[in-house]
Amino acid sequence: MAAWFNDRIREQLIYLPRAAKSTLAITADLFGLTLSAGLSFWLTGASGTPMTSFLLTTLVFVAVSVLAMWSIGLYKSVIRYVGLDLLVVGVKVASVAALIGFLSALPLLPAAVATRWAFSCFAFSLIYLCGIRYLTRVFLRGQRGNGSRENVLIYGAGTAAAQLIPSLIANESYLPAAVVDDDAALHETRVQGVAVYSPRMLPVLIRKFNITRILLAMPSASRRRRRQVLEYLSEYPVHVQTIPDIDDIVSGKAKVDEIRDVDVKDLLGRDSVPPNEHLLQKSITGKSVLVTGAGGSIGSELCRQILALKPHCLVILELSEPSLYAIDRELKELKKTLDVSVEVVPLLGSVHHEDRIREALSAFKVSTVFHAAAYKHVPIVEHNLFEGIHNNVLGTLHVARAARDSGVKSFVLISTDKAVNPTNVMGATKRMAELILQAFNEDAPTTFSMVRFGNVLASSGSVVPLFKQQILNGGPVTVTHRDIIRYFMTIPEAAQLVIQAGSMAEGGDVFVLDMGKPVKIYDLAVRMINLMGMTVKNEDNPEGDIEIEFVGLRPAEKLYEELLIGSNVSGTEHPRILRADEEFIPKKELSRLIDELQAASRDLDCERAKALLMSAVKEYAPGESIEDHVWRRKQFVAAASSETDDRVIEFPGSG
Repeated sequence: MAAWFNDRIREQLIYLPRAAKSTLAITADLFGLTLSAGLSFWLTGASGTPMTSFLLTTLVFVAVSVLAMWSIGLYKSVIRYVGLDLLVVGVKVASVAALIGFLSALPLLPAAVATRWAFSCFAFSLIYLCGIRYLTRVFLRGQRGNGSRENVLIYGAGTAAAQLIPSLIANESYLPAAVVDDDAALHETRVQGVAVYSPRMLPVLIRKFNITRILLAMPSASRRRRRQVLEYLSEYPVHVQTIPDIDDIVSGKAKVDEIRDVDVKDLLGRDSVPPNEHLLQKSITGKSVLVTGAGGSIGSELCRQILALKPHCLVILELSEPSLYAIDRELKELKKTLDVSVEVVPLLGSVHHEDRIREALSAFKVSTVFHAAAYKHVPIVEHNLFEGIHNNVLGTLHVARAARDSGVKSFVLISTDKAVNPTNVMGATKRMAELILQAFNEDAPTTFSMVRFGNVLASSGSVVPLFKQQILNGGPVTVTHRDIIRYFMTIPEAAQLVIQAGSMAEGGDVFVLDMGKPVKIYDLAVRMINLMGMTVKNEDNPEGDIEIEFVGLRPAEKLYEELLIGSNVSGTEHPRILRADEEFIPKKELSRLIDELQAASRDLDCERAKALLMSAVKEYAPGESIEDHVWRRKQFVAAASSETDDRVIEFPGSG
């Protein structure tokens, strides 16, 4: 009953017209300040002061105080949102009012009495002005009995939390119930009036305050530390969200109160290594650069980072018109933000058109090529064998040949860990693309190299966006196998390392990026479910929210990926870039294999194409699922036609 009554009063006060609120505040101040002046007279032993002197001094003091607060705008402020600035305003008002009150009292009272009264009145009025408004704020911002505000817990008791708490309260959707922090020195203290606890108290706090959401307020923490905290929080069925990174906050790209779901890079990422500026600029700054597949995940990020390095010209080649339009618009906006004068040339075209690429390289005097264009979805390429060969193998051949003939200085191929001991067409074709560059390096003026790495977060083929969407849809989350593992890296880090690796190339280099520790996909799914405030539904927890369904490995998919063929690997001047020394096929032999592969593709000879891939890529161990949809349909139609020709067709009524 009391809670209901408080809620009613709170609602009435909050939704009063501004004029009514100001009138109410002035009325309260007239009474409170008069009481402060009277108490000061009594406390200083001036209670025997003539009534006229008392009334005149009090009137001056109260009038000056109210007028000062009116001029400052205190009566127009929203009491629910006032902070430490209230104390500053209170000191100013009380000081001015006490000083003028003292001057008005001097002709009426002894100097000693007037002085004591002024100091006492300053103290009482300051306590009143700040105290009454603070108590009003606490009352108006109190949690409503109808449960319309969600209790949240904040992890991190630093500056970010101090800025976040008032914003959350002002939002009226959340009520900061507690703060936890690892620093023992902060325990049992308060941040913006909210108590700070040890992380060990989390289970108790979650139950006590009915916490359903935890906000991670650690914008400046290292990625490693954030990952440790998130792994700890994933044990609890609460929705974990975070505030933006400190770089975004400082640069003005984001505000501290822009709450978002936890980025999976915080869960899987690692601390980045500062880039070597010399390596970044060596093949980019002041030069003309071309990026193929510029609209893809890696290609577009390469474009962003290359633009920031101030090349003379950036040519972006993309087959998809919508993708080219999107990245072109983004780069134009980025040019304004970075204030760089780089010529960006959006080039619509395919890597298969060798003459077109040669003309572009010559026209724009391209010095560096990053070849990111490729088909990369394993199951799709597995059933589109000839297009996989056409794009990944022959496309690379065409661009590399055009680069060599046009005098390009540096050519960098974006490769994949699936090229190592491949079990699928995508991996085999990417390995063959590597072999082409290694062979081309024998007598070319161009320095050919390739950079091999694993999965990148948030790419079009990543499981991360798929899992997130499945969780939002209520499940199930589909995992191919309980034991499957993958390496992960953020797209910006991968692109940055690719640029630096290309600058270290000496010719025919196979660079391998240090991907860190592999991640078990099942564990990733569980953590993502828990961090979104849900639980896994299984035999041990039949009342859970989201079920994890094992759907089996996709065609030609491996349980784990590798980055090296053999073990002959050495370090480079960058701690996260390794150089692998691997066998390759001589140019003459490779040329013969490619000619035969082209012939098999023209003839739609699936078995021959498969055999040639196995001959070129010795480690290739294909499964039985390799085929091409067009080839399969032609086989089916041919078989059906043969059966029809062998049958005696009887028509109704014959015989």
